[in-house]
Formats: sequence, C-alpha cells, structure tokens
Amino acid sequence: MPRGNKPPSQRQLRVGEELRHAIATVIERGEFRDPDLQGRAITITEVRVGPDLRNATVFLVPLGGGDVAPILAGLKRAKSFLRHEISRMVQLRAVPDLWFQSDETFDEANRIDALLRSPEVQRDIAPPPLEGRTDFDQPDGEDDGE
Repeated sequence: MPRGNKPPSQRQLRVGEELRHAIATVIERGEFRDPDLQGRAITITEVRVGPDLRNATVFLVPLGGGDVAPILAGLKRAKSFLRHEISRMVQLRAVPDLWFQSDETFDEANRIDALLRSPEVQRDIAPPPLEGRTDFDQPDGEDDGE
C-alpha cells in the first residue's frame, strides 16, 4: 500500500491486477467448502499490493448487495486455499499475504450522486434566468460595435 503521498509503482499495479484476475477466477470456480462463500457472487474491485509485494489488500463487494461481513469472514478462513490456488496461477517469488476489505467506493459514489441531485444543490448550480435579454452573445450594457 502506498505510504504517504507516494503513488504505487508500475510493478505494484501490475502484480495487483494479476492477483485480482487470479482471485476472481478462483472465486468464480466456486470450489470453497465454506458455507458463507458457497453460491455467493462476489466482485473483486481492486487489489492493492504493498511496496515489498508481501501484503495485498483485496477490495470486494457482494454482487447484488447484501451483508459483506460473512463473506469477509469466509474469505479469511479460506485464505490459505486462495493463496495456494493463486500460487499455481501467478508466477511470483512468493504469494502475498491476503487481507480482505469491503469496497465502500460505490456507496460513497451513490451518496455523492444523491447529494448532487438534491433540490438544494440543483438550485445553486442552475443558470441564472435571462430576464428580458435579447442579445445572448453580449451581457447587458455592452455594445458589440455595430
């Protein structure tokens, strides 16, 4: 994960994307024995890898919404299985330790969208009325030289 304001390196981004695809493939196959994970559709939105490539945070959302806590608990229990499957799919010296976290960005985006659509904000960003102007190119009181 980036420390301070330092952005992730190209290697971190590339490894994170490889891991995201591998984890999504394993989850899609549905080979979990955990009851909290069986039959659940999960979307892996992002994988952030640390600078040393030893830790990775997996951001996820349950498809169709719902409670994410049982999914997080099930993935935590299935972490070793996931790491084993990823090691077979991705060519890395060592598979990073996986940490799972709910992705709140979609909820935050919906909240911001609702705020922008609220009547108070719409009133503030609406253009002012034209109030009797006939020349739309020039503001009142300015002559266009004709």
